[in-house]
Amino acid sequence: MAEAQSIDEHAAVREREGWVTGRLVLFCLASAIITVVAGLIQVSFGEYSMTFVETWEAVFNPAVIFSLDAWSAFLFGTELPNMTTGSVVVWDLRLPRVFVGIIAGATLAVSGAIFQAVTRNELASPFILGVSSGAGFAVLATLVVFSGLSHLLPLVAALGGTVAFVVVYVIAWKGGTSPVRLVLAGVIVNMVFQSLQQGLFFFADDLGVVQTAIAWLTGSLTGTGWGEVRIAIVPAIVAIGIALAGSRQLNVLMLGETTARSLGMQVERVRFFLSAVAILAASVAIAVAGIVSFFGLVVPHIVRNTLGGDYRRLMVGCLFAGPALMVTADVGARLALSGTQIPVGIVTGLIGGPYFLYLMRKQHSMGEL
Repeated sequence: MAEAQSIDEHAAVREREGWVTGRLVLFCLASAIITVVAGLIQVSFGEYSMTFVETWEAVFNPAVIFSLDAWSAFLFGTELPNMTTGSVVVWDLRLPRVFVGIIAGATLAVSGAIFQAVTRNELASPFILGVSSGAGFAVLATLVVFSGLSHLLPLVAALGGTVAFVVVYVIAWKGGTSPVRLVLAGVIVNMVFQSLQQGLFFFADDLGVVQTAIAWLTGSLTGTGWGEVRIAIVPAIVAIGIALAGSRQLNVLMLGETTARSLGMQVERVRFFLSAVAILAASVAIAVAGIVSFFGLVVPHIVRNTLGGDYRRLMVGCLFAGPALMVTADVGARLALSGTQIPVGIVTGLIGGPYFLYLMRKQHSMGEL
């Protein structure tokens, strides 16, 4: 009897620890390397002429990396200490774009993974479910009409995303939801909020604001700085931390409502709490990078196909794969047309749109209306 109990205890330990696999470690390491390489390529281009060697020396300059005054200036907006011209160009002007890409990529990937679990719909994402357009409308209204509230962009975006998600869920609810109804409701809400976004342009008197808003609506990292990093970093850490802690609950939700309830889970409460986390994560990215379409749909699928469906691995994988793909896509957006930077959202849309159609064709049954 004691031997059988010992075997059960060892099996339980293996179950708890087994999700950390060699494949997960290699995947995260490879993603981190891609992020670093893409980031180094990104900071090597700009109006101020610098060679690759000069740029990378500035990136890894220990006088900046280990300077508390420099990090205080970056993260809290204090005055910059004395730095070389190359270090100022790289650290104050170019690297923030990479950091914003990392934050946006991680939060959008995590948000998409959560939405796919709470809806049990592999076609779900912040963009498909209308969360992006709702948050986008709220942020655009702040930029165009209530510019004095720009320091509250993540909160404003979260409020807009929440309203959009609630509307989608109410439209799709018919004694429960189905993948088809959720997608159709998301399309409807997207159309409504996009029309409202276009209507806001009639209230904009400044052409510069209009141009900024258009770039933001297509998802762009151009011109982002430490201000965007300061806006996003705290809510991003909170959302990602809660998402990682909730990965076990997401695994249970994927088993179905009946099984989840039999295991003692309060399904609706957990679903809406984790949905709120997903909305916060998506809103952080939207507030600083605009509407990057289909990103939250594609990344979780790439990670799931590589690492499997265990949400403990999936969340960690998204946390590394999201930044790698976002920074790489931003490099492609910058270098695709010589002398012209296109918004990163165009690149992700060109990739994500066909992938969404592929997923729809792949499913044998989309469910009843």
